[in-house]
Amino acid sequence: MAITSLPSKYGIGCFSKEAYRFIDDLHDAGQSVWQILPLGPTGYGDSPYQSFSTFAGNPYFIDPETLIKKGYITKRKCDSYDFGNDPERVDYEKIYLSRFKLLKEAFKKFDLKDKGFLSFVRKNSFWLSDYALYMAVKASFDNKSWQEWDDDIRLRKKEALKKYTAKFEKEILFYEFLQYEFAVQWKELKEYANSRGIKIVGDIPIYVALDSADAWANPKLFQFNGDLRPVAVAGCPTDAFSKTGQLWGNPLYDWTYCKKTGYEWWMKRLSACFELYDIVRIDHFRGFDEYYSIPFPARDAVKGKWEKGPGYELFDVMKKKLGKKEVIAEDLGFLTPSVIRLVKRTGYPGMKVLQFAFDPREESDYLMHNYNSNSVVYTGTHDNDTFDMELTFHCTYDNILGLYAQSVCP
Repeated sequence: MAITSLPSKYGIGCFSKEAYRFIDDLHDAGQSVWQILPLGPTGYGDSPYQSFSTFAGNPYFIDPETLIKKGYITKRKCDSYDFGNDPERVDYEKIYLSRFKLLKEAFKKFDLKDKGFLSFVRKNSFWLSDYALYMAVKASFDNKSWQEWDDDIRLRKKEALKKYTAKFEKEILFYEFLQYEFAVQWKELKEYANSRGIKIVGDIPIYVALDSADAWANPKLFQFNGDLRPVAVAGCPTDAFSKTGQLWGNPLYDWTYCKKTGYEWWMKRLSACFELYDIVRIDHFRGFDEYYSIPFPARDAVKGKWEKGPGYELFDVMKKKLGKKEVIAEDLGFLTPSVIRLVKRTGYPGMKVLQFAFDPREESDYLMHNYNSNSVVYTGTHDNDTFDMELTFHCTYDNILGLYAQSVCP
Protein backbone atom coordinates (compact mmCIF):
# COMPACT_ATOMS: atom_id res chain seq x y z
CA MET A 1 0.00 0.00 0.00
CA ALA A 2 1.37 3.38 -1.01
CA ILE A 3 1.99 6.08 1.60
CA THR A 4 -0.34 8.32 -0.42
CA SER A 5 -3.23 5.90 0.23
CA LEU A 6 -3.21 6.49 3.97
CA PRO A 7 -6.02 8.66 5.40
CA SER A 8 -4.98 12.24 6.03
CA LYS A 9 -6.48 15.46 7.24
CA TYR A 10 -4.21 17.34 4.87
CA GLY A 11 -5.15 15.88 1.50
CA ILE A 12 -2.57 13.12 0.99
CA GLY A 13 -1.23 10.19 2.98
CA CYS A 14 1.97 11.05 4.85
CA PHE A 15 4.15 10.11 7.84
CA SER A 16 1.32 10.96 10.22
CA LYS A 17 -0.36 9.21 13.13
CA GLU A 18 -2.44 7.28 10.57
CA ALA A 19 0.77 5.62 9.32
CA TYR A 20 1.67 4.54 12.86
CA ARG A 21 -1.87 3.25 13.34
CA PHE A 22 -1.59 1.24 10.12
CA ILE A 23 1.63 -0.35 11.40
CA ASP A 24 -0.20 -1.30 14.61
CA ASP A 25 -2.97 -2.86 12.51
CA LEU A 26 -0.40 -4.85 10.53
CA HIS A 27 1.19 -6.09 13.74
CA ASP A 28 -2.16 -7.04 15.27
CA ALA A 29 -3.09 -8.92 12.10
CA GLY A 30 0.10 -10.98 12.27
CA GLN A 31 1.75 -9.34 9.27
CA SER A 32 5.52 -8.94 8.96
CA VAL A 33 6.02 -6.73 5.88
CA TRP A 34 4.64 -3.52 4.43
CA GLN A 35 5.44 -2.89 0.78
CA ILE A 36 5.24 0.70 -0.45
CA LEU A 37 5.74 2.55 -3.72
CA PRO A 38 8.85 4.71 -4.42
CA LEU A 39 9.21 7.62 -1.99
CA GLY A 40 10.77 10.11 -4.43
CA PRO A 41 9.36 13.56 -5.27
CA THR A 42 6.89 13.07 -8.10
CA GLY A 43 7.21 14.90 -11.39
CA TYR A 44 4.95 15.20 -14.41
CA GLY A 45 1.81 13.08 -14.02
CA ASP A 46 2.41 12.67 -10.26
CA SER A 47 3.88 9.19 -10.83
CA PRO A 48 6.34 7.84 -8.24
CA TYR A 49 8.13 6.22 -11.20
CA GLN A 50 8.91 9.65 -12.72
CA SER A 51 10.77 11.40 -9.94
CA PHE A 52 12.88 14.57 -9.80
CA SER A 53 15.53 12.56 -7.94
CA THR A 54 16.26 8.93 -7.18
CA PHE A 55 17.81 9.96 -3.84
CA ALA A 56 15.38 12.61 -2.59
CA GLY A 57 12.14 12.12 -0.68
CA ASN A 58 8.70 13.46 -1.53
CA PRO A 59 7.94 16.64 0.49
CA TYR A 60 4.23 15.73 0.36
CA PHE A 61 4.98 12.96 2.90
CA ILE A 62 6.17 15.42 5.56
CA ASP A 63 3.51 15.39 8.28
CA PRO A 64 2.08 18.87 9.01
CA GLU A 65 0.98 17.82 12.51
CA THR A 66 4.59 16.99 13.36
CA LEU A 67 5.62 20.44 12.15
CA ILE A 68 2.95 21.92 14.42
CA LYS A 69 4.35 20.00 17.42
CA LYS A 70 7.85 21.29 16.62
CA GLY A 71 6.54 24.85 16.62
CA TYR A 72 7.40 25.49 12.97
CA ILE A 73 3.83 26.38 12.04
CA THR A 74 0.47 26.80 13.75
CA LYS A 75 -2.52 24.51 13.37
CA ARG A 76 -4.59 27.52 12.36
CA LYS A 77 -2.19 28.28 9.52
CA CYS A 78 -2.22 24.64 8.34
CA ASP A 79 -6.00 24.55 8.38
CA SER A 80 -6.20 27.73 6.30
CA TYR A 81 -4.92 25.97 3.15
CA ASP A 82 -7.13 24.07 0.70
CA PHE A 83 -5.78 20.55 0.25
CA GLY A 84 -8.89 19.20 -1.47
CA ASN A 85 -9.95 17.00 1.43
CA ASP A 86 -11.91 14.41 -0.53
CA PRO A 87 -11.63 11.05 1.30
CA GLU A 88 -11.91 9.19 -2.00
CA ARG A 89 -9.11 10.85 -3.97
CA VAL A 90 -6.00 13.04 -3.89
CA ASP A 91 -6.31 16.38 -5.67
CA TYR A 92 -2.70 16.83 -6.78
CA GLU A 93 -3.26 20.33 -8.12
CA LYS A 94 -4.48 21.55 -4.74
CA ILE A 95 -1.74 19.63 -2.96
CA TYR A 96 0.88 21.26 -5.17
CA LEU A 97 -0.54 24.76 -4.71
CA SER A 98 -0.96 24.46 -0.93
CA ARG A 99 1.67 22.06 0.43
CA PHE A 100 4.68 24.15 -0.53
CA LYS A 101 3.11 27.28 0.97
CA LEU A 102 2.76 25.37 4.24
CA LEU A 103 6.33 24.08 4.07
CA LYS A 104 7.77 27.51 3.28
CA GLU A 105 6.00 28.90 6.33
CA ALA A 106 7.54 26.13 8.45
CA PHE A 107 10.99 26.83 6.98
CA LYS A 108 10.89 30.40 8.31
CA LYS A 109 10.96 29.03 11.88
CA PHE A 110 13.65 26.39 11.26
CA ASP A 111 17.10 26.86 12.80
CA LEU A 112 19.60 26.51 9.94
CA LYS A 113 22.38 26.00 12.52
CA ASP A 114 20.71 22.83 13.78
CA LYS A 115 23.47 20.23 14.24
CA GLY A 116 21.36 17.41 12.87
CA PHE A 117 20.59 19.42 9.74
CA LEU A 118 24.21 20.39 9.16
CA SER A 119 25.31 16.77 9.59
CA PHE A 120 22.63 15.56 7.17
CA VAL A 121 23.69 18.10 4.52
CA ARG A 122 27.35 17.03 4.81
CA LYS A 123 26.58 13.31 4.70
CA ASN A 124 24.32 13.63 1.64
CA SER A 125 26.25 16.30 -0.25
CA PHE A 126 27.03 13.88 -3.12
CA TRP A 127 23.41 14.23 -4.31
CA LEU A 128 21.72 16.88 -2.14
CA SER A 129 23.63 19.90 -3.45
CA ASP A 130 22.77 19.11 -7.07
CA TYR A 131 19.16 18.28 -6.23
CA ALA A 132 18.53 21.46 -4.22
CA LEU A 133 20.12 23.62 -6.92
CA TYR A 134 18.17 21.74 -9.60
CA MET A 135 14.83 22.39 -7.90
CA ALA A 136 15.63 26.07 -7.29
CA VAL A 137 16.71 26.65 -10.89
CA LYS A 138 13.77 24.64 -12.19
CA ALA A 139 11.35 26.91 -10.31
CA SER A 140 13.01 29.95 -11.89
CA PHE A 141 12.32 28.50 -15.34
CA ASP A 142 8.59 28.02 -14.63
CA ASN A 143 9.22 24.40 -13.61
CA LYS A 144 10.31 23.38 -17.10
CA SER A 145 12.57 20.37 -17.61
CA TRP A 146 16.31 21.13 -17.61
CA GLN A 147 16.24 20.23 -21.29
CA GLU A 148 14.52 23.61 -21.85
CA TRP A 149 16.78 25.77 -19.65
CA ASP A 150 19.28 28.35 -20.92
CA ASP A 151 22.33 26.60 -22.31
CA ASP A 152 24.80 27.90 -19.73
CA ILE A 153 23.05 26.20 -16.81
CA ARG A 154 21.60 23.33 -18.88
CA LEU A 155 25.15 22.34 -19.82
CA ARG A 156 26.41 23.00 -16.27
CA LYS A 157 29.00 25.60 -17.23
CA LYS A 158 31.18 26.39 -14.20
CA GLU A 159 30.37 30.11 -14.09
CA ALA A 160 26.64 29.41 -14.47
CA LEU A 161 26.70 26.97 -11.54
CA LYS A 162 28.38 29.60 -9.37
CA LYS A 163 25.94 32.31 -10.46
CA TYR A 164 22.78 30.29 -9.83
CA THR A 165 24.08 28.85 -6.54
CA ALA A 166 24.66 32.36 -5.24
CA LYS A 167 21.41 33.73 -6.65
CA PHE A 168 19.23 31.00 -5.11
CA GLU A 169 21.05 30.48 -1.82
CA LYS A 170 17.86 30.77 0.27
CA GLU A 171 15.85 28.51 -2.04
CA ILE A 172 18.61 25.88 -1.95
CA LEU A 173 18.50 25.88 1.86
CA PHE A 174 14.72 25.44 1.69
CA TYR A 175 15.02 22.29 -0.43
CA GLU A 176 17.75 20.96 1.86
CA PHE A 177 15.46 21.58 4.84
CA LEU A 178 12.67 19.61 3.15
CA GLN A 179 14.96 16.62 2.63
CA TYR A 180 16.17 16.76 6.21
CA GLU A 181 12.65 16.88 7.63
CA PHE A 182 11.58 14.07 5.30
CA ALA A 183 14.53 11.92 6.43
CA VAL A 184 13.90 12.55 10.13
CA GLN A 185 10.19 11.72 9.91
CA TRP A 186 10.72 8.64 7.73
CA LYS A 187 13.47 7.28 10.00
CA GLU A 188 11.17 7.55 13.02
CA LEU A 189 8.32 5.81 11.16
CA LYS A 190 10.55 3.00 9.88
CA GLU A 191 12.09 2.44 13.29
CA TYR A 192 8.61 2.18 14.77
CA ALA A 193 7.63 -0.36 12.11
CA ASN A 194 10.73 -2.43 12.83
CA SER A 195 10.03 -2.29 16.57
CA ARG A 196 6.61 -3.81 15.84
CA GLY A 197 8.13 -6.61 13.79
CA ILE A 198 7.29 -5.04 10.42
CA LYS A 199 9.87 -4.83 7.64
CA ILE A 200 9.51 -2.17 4.95
CA VAL A 201 9.72 -3.31 1.33
CA GLY A 202 10.79 -0.38 -0.84
CA ASP A 203 10.61 -0.04 -4.60
CA ILE A 204 13.41 1.18 -6.89
CA PRO A 205 12.54 2.02 -10.51
CA ILE A 206 15.28 0.84 -12.87
CA TYR A 207 15.21 4.16 -14.75
CA VAL A 208 15.36 7.78 -13.65
CA ALA A 209 13.24 10.50 -15.23
CA LEU A 210 14.70 12.69 -17.97
CA ASP A 211 13.37 15.64 -15.96
CA SER A 212 15.52 14.88 -12.92
CA ALA A 213 18.54 16.10 -11.03
CA ASP A 214 20.10 12.69 -11.67
CA ALA A 215 20.11 13.13 -15.45
CA TRP A 216 21.15 16.80 -15.28
CA ALA A 217 23.99 16.34 -12.77
CA ASN A 218 25.35 13.04 -14.15
CA PRO A 219 24.99 13.20 -17.95
CA LYS A 220 27.87 10.76 -18.56
CA LEU A 221 25.76 7.99 -17.02
CA PHE A 222 23.25 8.22 -19.85
CA GLN A 223 23.02 7.86 -23.60
CA PHE A 224 23.20 11.59 -24.39
CA ASN A 225 24.83 13.27 -27.36
CA GLY A 226 27.33 16.13 -27.12
CA ASP A 227 24.52 18.64 -26.59
CA LEU A 228 23.11 16.52 -23.73
CA ARG A 229 20.05 15.43 -25.69
CA PRO A 230 18.91 11.79 -25.49
CA VAL A 231 20.14 9.47 -28.23
CA ALA A 232 17.59 6.83 -27.26
CA VAL A 233 14.95 6.40 -24.55
CA ALA A 234 13.24 3.57 -22.67
CA GLY A 235 9.98 1.79 -23.33
CA CYS A 236 8.43 -1.54 -24.29
CA PRO A 237 7.78 -3.10 -27.71
CA THR A 238 4.41 -3.73 -29.32
CA ASP A 239 2.31 -6.53 -27.86
CA ALA A 240 -1.27 -7.77 -27.58
CA PHE A 241 -2.14 -4.79 -25.36
CA SER A 242 -0.59 -2.02 -27.47
CA LYS A 243 -0.03 -1.92 -31.23
CA THR A 244 2.47 0.93 -30.88
CA GLY A 245 4.21 -0.28 -27.71
CA GLN A 246 4.98 1.88 -24.69
CA LEU A 247 7.14 5.01 -24.98
CA TRP A 248 8.30 5.77 -21.42
CA GLY A 249 10.81 8.44 -22.40
CA ASN A 250 13.35 7.76 -19.62
CA PRO A 251 17.01 8.22 -20.58
CA LEU A 252 18.89 4.96 -21.08
CA TYR A 253 22.09 4.18 -19.21
CA ASP A 254 25.47 4.13 -20.89
CA TRP A 255 26.37 0.78 -19.40
CA THR A 256 29.90 0.89 -20.87
CA TYR A 257 30.62 4.08 -18.91
CA CYS A 258 28.92 2.72 -15.79
CA LYS A 259 31.16 -0.35 -15.94
CA LYS A 260 34.31 1.81 -16.26
CA THR A 261 33.40 3.54 -12.98
CA GLY A 262 32.82 0.23 -11.21
CA TYR A 263 29.10 1.03 -11.19
CA GLU A 264 29.89 3.73 -8.62
CA TRP A 265 26.65 5.71 -9.05
CA TRP A 266 24.59 2.52 -8.92
CA MET A 267 26.32 1.45 -5.70
CA LYS A 268 25.50 4.84 -4.15
CA ARG A 269 21.92 4.54 -5.34
CA LEU A 270 21.44 1.03 -3.99
CA SER A 271 23.21 1.87 -0.73
CA ALA A 272 20.82 4.78 -0.20
CA CYS A 273 17.87 2.47 -0.83
CA PHE A 274 19.03 -0.01 1.79
CA GLU A 275 19.24 2.82 4.30
CA LEU A 276 15.61 3.69 3.57
CA TYR A 277 14.19 0.16 3.38
CA ASP A 278 14.71 -3.31 4.83
CA ILE A 279 13.98 -5.07 1.53
CA VAL A 280 14.24 -3.58 -1.97
CA ARG A 281 12.07 -4.54 -4.92
CA ILE A 282 13.93 -3.75 -8.14
CA ASP A 283 11.49 -2.72 -10.85
CA HIS A 284 11.76 -3.96 -14.48
CA PHE A 285 14.47 -6.49 -13.61
CA ARG A 286 14.66 -7.81 -17.15
CA GLY A 287 16.17 -4.46 -18.18
CA PHE A 288 19.45 -5.53 -16.58
CA ASP A 289 19.61 -8.46 -18.99
CA GLU A 290 18.28 -6.70 -22.09
CA TYR A 291 16.65 -3.28 -22.40
CA TYR A 292 14.40 -1.88 -25.12
CA SER A 293 15.98 1.09 -26.88
CA ILE A 294 13.82 3.57 -28.83
CA PRO A 295 15.55 6.17 -31.04
CA PHE A 296 14.97 9.75 -29.89
CA PRO A 297 12.79 11.54 -30.79
CA ALA A 298 10.02 9.08 -31.53
CA ARG A 299 6.23 9.22 -31.32
CA ASP A 300 5.86 5.57 -30.35
CA ALA A 301 7.89 2.46 -29.54
CA VAL A 302 7.50 0.67 -32.88
CA LYS A 303 11.08 1.19 -34.13
CA GLY A 304 12.84 0.20 -30.94
CA LYS A 305 15.25 -2.70 -30.52
CA TRP A 306 16.64 -4.84 -27.73
CA GLU A 307 20.14 -4.08 -26.45
CA LYS A 308 22.33 -5.96 -24.00
CA GLY A 309 22.34 -4.78 -20.37
CA PRO A 310 25.02 -5.22 -17.70
CA GLY A 311 23.78 -8.66 -16.69
CA TYR A 312 24.99 -10.33 -13.51
CA GLU A 313 28.12 -8.18 -13.26
CA LEU A 314 26.30 -5.26 -11.60
CA PHE A 315 24.84 -7.53 -8.91
CA ASP A 316 28.19 -9.24 -8.40
CA VAL A 317 29.71 -5.81 -7.68
CA MET A 318 26.77 -4.97 -5.41
CA LYS A 319 27.19 -8.13 -3.34
CA LYS A 320 30.92 -7.50 -2.94
CA LYS A 321 30.58 -3.82 -2.02
CA LEU A 322 27.31 -3.75 -0.08
CA GLY A 323 27.21 -7.28 1.31
CA LYS A 324 24.24 -9.61 1.40
CA LYS A 325 20.99 -7.70 0.97
CA GLU A 326 17.34 -8.68 0.69
CA VAL A 327 16.08 -8.03 -2.85
CA ILE A 328 12.93 -8.90 -4.78
CA ALA A 329 13.34 -9.10 -8.56
CA GLU A 330 10.33 -7.73 -10.46
CA ASP A 331 10.48 -10.33 -13.22
CA LEU A 332 6.96 -9.92 -14.60
CA GLY A 333 6.00 -9.87 -18.26
CA PHE A 334 7.53 -11.83 -21.13
CA LEU A 335 10.71 -13.50 -19.89
CA THR A 336 13.44 -14.82 -22.15
CA PRO A 337 15.66 -17.75 -21.09
CA SER A 338 18.53 -15.32 -20.39
CA VAL A 339 16.37 -13.26 -17.98
CA ILE A 340 15.32 -16.40 -16.16
CA ARG A 341 18.98 -17.43 -15.86
CA LEU A 342 19.91 -13.98 -14.51
CA VAL A 343 17.23 -14.05 -11.81
CA LYS A 344 18.27 -17.56 -10.83
CA ARG A 345 21.96 -16.65 -10.70
CA THR A 346 21.36 -13.66 -8.42
CA GLY A 347 19.45 -15.88 -6.03
CA TYR A 348 16.79 -13.20 -5.63
CA PRO A 349 13.15 -14.29 -5.46
CA GLY A 350 10.97 -13.37 -8.41
CA MET A 351 7.32 -12.31 -8.32
CA LYS A 352 4.10 -14.25 -8.86
CA VAL A 353 0.77 -12.43 -9.21
CA LEU A 354 -2.46 -14.31 -8.57
CA GLN A 355 -4.55 -12.01 -10.78
CA PHE A 356 -2.42 -13.03 -13.76
CA ALA A 357 -3.16 -16.73 -13.21
CA PHE A 358 -6.66 -17.23 -14.52
CA ASP A 359 -6.20 -16.80 -18.26
CA PRO A 360 -8.41 -19.31 -20.11
CA ARG A 361 -6.23 -19.11 -23.25
CA GLU A 362 -3.23 -20.96 -21.87
CA GLU A 363 -1.53 -22.63 -18.94
CA SER A 364 -0.07 -19.82 -16.82
CA ASP A 365 3.19 -19.56 -14.89
CA TYR A 366 1.15 -17.68 -12.30
CA LEU A 367 -1.04 -20.67 -11.43
CA MET A 368 -0.06 -21.75 -7.94
CA HIS A 369 1.02 -25.29 -8.84
CA ASN A 370 3.61 -23.75 -11.22
CA TYR A 371 5.35 -21.61 -8.56
CA ASN A 372 8.93 -22.31 -7.61
CA SER A 373 9.88 -22.04 -3.95
CA ASN A 374 11.96 -18.87 -4.38
CA SER A 375 9.02 -16.58 -5.16
CA VAL A 376 7.17 -13.69 -3.54
CA VAL A 377 3.46 -14.14 -4.23
CA TYR A 378 1.02 -11.25 -4.57
CA THR A 379 -2.73 -11.07 -5.12
CA GLY A 380 -1.97 -8.08 -7.40
CA THR A 381 0.46 -5.20 -7.87
CA HIS A 382 0.12 -1.41 -8.13
CA ASP A 383 -0.74 -1.98 -11.82
CA ASN A 384 -3.78 -4.11 -10.95
CA ASP A 385 -7.22 -3.19 -9.69
CA THR A 386 -7.64 -3.67 -5.97
CA PHE A 387 -8.24 -7.33 -5.16
CA ASP A 388 -11.95 -7.86 -4.48
CA MET A 389 -12.08 -10.69 -1.96
CA GLU A 390 -15.83 -11.27 -2.24
CA LEU A 391 -15.73 -11.39 -6.04
CA THR A 392 -12.66 -13.62 -5.94
CA PHE A 393 -14.36 -15.98 -3.51
CA HIS A 394 -17.37 -16.46 -5.78
CA CYS A 395 -15.43 -16.65 -9.05
CA THR A 396 -12.31 -18.59 -8.18
CA TYR A 397 -12.93 -20.46 -4.93
CA ASP A 398 -13.29 -23.83 -6.64
CA ASN A 399 -10.33 -23.16 -8.92
CA ILE A 400 -8.11 -22.13 -6.02
CA LEU A 401 -9.03 -25.23 -4.02
CA GLY A 402 -8.28 -27.39 -7.03
CA LEU A 403 -4.97 -25.69 -7.72
CA TYR A 404 -4.00 -25.88 -4.06
CA ALA A 405 -4.70 -29.59 -4.11
CA GLN A 406 -2.48 -29.99 -7.17
CA SER A 407 0.29 -27.97 -5.51
CA VAL A 408 0.27 -29.89 -2.23
CA CYS A 409 -0.78 -33.33 -3.51
CA PRO A 410 0.33 -33.64 -7.14
